[in-house]
Amino acid sequence: SDSRMIVQVLGCSGAIAAGCRTTAFLLDDDVLIDAGTGVGDLELEALARIDHILISHSHLDHVLAIGLLADSVMRLRRLDERGPIRVHALAETIAALRAHIFNGVIWPDFTRLPSAEQPVLQFVPFAVGNQIEVAGKRIEVITASHTVPACGFAVDGGEAGWWVYTGDTGPNPALWIRLRHMKIAHLVIETAFSDEERQLAYISRHLCPAALGHELAQLPGSVEVHITHIKPGETEAVMSEVGKLASSHRIRALSAGQTMRVGE
Repeated sequence: SDSRMIVQVLGCSGAIAAGCRTTAFLLDDDVLIDAGTGVGDLELEALARIDHILISHSHLDHVLAIGLLADSVMRLRRLDERGPIRVHALAETIAALRAHIFNGVIWPDFTRLPSAEQPVLQFVPFAVGNQIEVAGKRIEVITASHTVPACGFAVDGGEAGWWVYTGDTGPNPALWIRLRHMKIAHLVIETAFSDEERQLAYISRHLCPAALGHELAQLPGSVEVHITHIKPGETEAVMSEVGKLASSHRIRALSAGQTMRVGE
């Protein structure tokens, strides 16, 4: 089977500012991994082609665009008879979305609009360790350690190896136990703070360059590593510290608008 896949980086910042968009990756043109502010840069027609959204955790910078997207595409999708957008997430994340966002106060409940029979959104639970089949892609839900129930995703790129996204995570030995058994084409891993703010990184369950170095040392070989979730204004500080790590891996910062090809 042709497992070539294009991953478009719509957003990869840890917060907003001009030119900084929060986390969202578009796989080919129909699967969204996380739904941060970067989603809003897509044309309406492109938005209407998204059939699946995979959500790593409930924080606003990763879920903000779900409800906005549902509202934008509802009419177009109904005309094309595309059915609901499936939002795949941990049961705890789905419960949080229902209680805190799609509650009629912060946002209308688009799992019952335009009608309960034919809603624009449908929640689909998964668990860490599950391998799910989504739009012809095999995706494994991988462990993450964050302040709320969280996960990452590994997308099967066939012979070329996996595209792996850690989601938001602090140090997490269980992750490397799994990744050591995978051939990795690309590893997208967060480093939200510089070492100067390592205490904040620690309590908010994020990585800083020192912690990143410790994590990556648990992965043998040499892998293409892409840094995501850097806070606006901190890219130089973070990447200069990352550059001083003694690592066998090739490490670069992600930027919005970048595309990664997997499986060629």
